[in-house]
Amino acid sequence: MKQKKNCHAKTDTKRKAAAPHSPAEMPTPMRRRADAVRRAYWTLSFSLVLAFLLAVPAFAADSDPLAVINNLSAFIFSLIRAVGMILLGWGIVQVGLSFQSHDPSQRSQGFLTLAGGLVVTFAKEILELITGTAV
Repeated sequence: MKQKKNCHAKTDTKRKAAAPHSPAEMPTPMRRRADAVRRAYWTLSFSLVLAFLLAVPAFAADSDPLAVINNLSAFIFSLIRAVGMILLGWGIVQVGLSFQSHDPSQRSQGFLTLAGGLVVTFAKEILELITGTAV
């Protein structure tokens, strides 16, 4: 008598269906989702641990808070002045090139850039004159 290859096939499938799935036995989409959830959990946990461990305490200055704002204002106006100086230099170059090439449209563009550079360079002083206060 010939024996069947898998005589307990029905009982094996029932046993597998009743038992909870281990990660190795899970179907592929379920395994992918479990891996994604596990990866998200560990990423979030690691990020929180890093946030707590690498946090640097901020010590407030003993000086007046308005002094900090005035220093920031001075820094920003110095950046604006630097941009104005660059515009002034570019305007001078354009005017010089326009005289060399005898191009009136380039000359007017150069003088406009030169005037804009002057306004931007002296923006702080212009604001002080308009408002009547020191900025």
